[in-house]
Amino acid sequence: MAKKAKGNRVQVILECTEQKESGVPGISRYVTTKNKKNTTARLERMKYNPYLRKVTLHKEIK
Repeated sequence: MAKKAKGNRVQVILECTEQKESGVPGISRYVTTKNKKNTTARLERMKYNPYLRKVTLHKEIK
């Protein structure tokens, strides 16, 4: 049975921005949570992209 969400925390997906422009096949995505009450803007994090083999900017997608 799945756990119920706690308060204002929601799951968000972070997707690499550089990979779309480079034309390399595959999609680098990470799943994380954020507090939508305290963090209203979209998340941007530097995360490792295994397809490009370097750390790139990942932005929140809907």
